[in-house]
Amino acid sequence: MREVDEQPVPERLRGRHRRRQARSGSGTTDQRLLDSRGSSEWVHTDPWRVLRIQSEFVEGFGALAELGPAISVFGSARTTPDDPSYGLAESLGRQLVDAGFAVITGGGPGVMEAANKGASEAGGISVGLGIELPFESELNEYVDVGLNFRYFFARKTMFVKYAQGFVVLPGGFGTFDELFEALTLVQTQKVTSFPIVLLGTTYWSGLVDWIKHTVLADGKIAEDDLDMFRLTDDVEEAVDVMVSAQKRRGSPAPGAGESPGDTRRPD
Repeated sequence: MREVDEQPVPERLRGRHRRRQARSGSGTTDQRLLDSRGSSEWVHTDPWRVLRIQSEFVEGFGALAELGPAISVFGSARTTPDDPSYGLAESLGRQLVDAGFAVITGGGPGVMEAANKGASEAGGISVGLGIELPFESELNEYVDVGLNFRYFFARKTMFVKYAQGFVVLPGGFGTFDELFEALTLVQTQKVTSFPIVLLGTTYWSGLVDWIKHTVLADGKIAEDDLDMFRLTDDVEEAVDVMVSAQKRRGSPAPGAGESPGDTRRPD
């Protein structure tokens, strides 16, 4: 019986991979990249989200790396200009600038707007880090350096990384989130020499009492954990806390209060 000659299967290069033609599809990688046909569902998949998340960190680090010493100010977006907290925040922004700090807020209305206004009108650097929400989506008019984020965790990293302390005015769940994240980072020594001031004794006293008489009394925190924050109504005292912490650190450089003596390489 006569043997049939077997034809060699052609090979094809795809990137760095070599494939047999019979097992590989037609077309090139460039062709598929430039072809606009097909489903766009891939932009909603996790690998694409990872790239978007990475881009938010890259853009945030690039925009804020040379900011200099700064303080993050938090409080309710629902605070109206006739609320005492608005006046406190505006005064705080002004006095922080006078003390040599930039002011970072969430860039929205209310307390955030007031702190940005005080900083901007005092001739300082007024930073707003916005977040994509169904509401409150635009940065206020007093923001000089503004960034908008899709992801809360990327935005919250910027609040801590480029600030030397937090001042927290009356606010809701978002404000609580930022406050307790900061307390957790200080308690677990993820940040050091990082002062936290609660501004507004009437508003915050109930929470502080609960922490002391329930959380501490039940053994859920240590006695010295209460030293992680200061409660006051005095804007000057709040600013003095930030200035004193800066002096203790011995450096005006931003970076979540890393100790100047810490020579370890960053993770």
